[in-house]
Amino acid sequence: MDELSLSTLGQHLQSLRQKQGLSLSQLANAAGMAKSNLCRLEQGNGNPTLDTIWRLAVQLNVPFSTLIAPITVPLGENGVQVRLIEQGKDSPHVDVYWMRCAPHTQRRAEAHTPGTWESLTLISGWLEAGPEGKAMPLRLGVPVTFSADQPHIYRAEDAEATLLMTITYGNNGDTP
Repeated sequence: MDELSLSTLGQHLQSLRQKQGLSLSQLANAAGMAKSNLCRLEQGNGNPTLDTIWRLAVQLNVPFSTLIAPITVPLGENGVQVRLIEQGKDSPHVDVYWMRCAPHTQRRAEAHTPGTWESLTLISGWLEAGPEGKAMPLRLGVPVTFSADQPHIYRAEDAEATLLMTITYGNNGDTP
């Protein structure tokens, strides 16, 4: 992430934390990170992982998109890039992302907030995705939906994979 994006993320994170009346220590402890790392992140320093950003969003009780909305560049790590395409405003809250997985990439995603569902549509390449132990190969253009409030994986083999990811938050356990 470039300096401007890191600074923007840090300022937005600090604003969200302060609006909720949380101290640095409270949010850092809840997110399982060192207070010094959270402080550096709010100051626009560091290199947060996607999981760190997700954990902070979960602890702030906001959709991931709310935390990253001011950032216009793709976020990424270890062969995976994501970019917010559209942030929903209605209830249930629905967000759409573009995602790219480099060849030979495997990403384990932590559980999202309860009642969260993901729907993935493969655009190109090959990808296996879904809850750990139940992941399945995706077919081009055929959406696959699964409960994302449990750990799940994305795995690309020999070719790059691109996909659309729709995340529906707080759907009370019903499939979207």
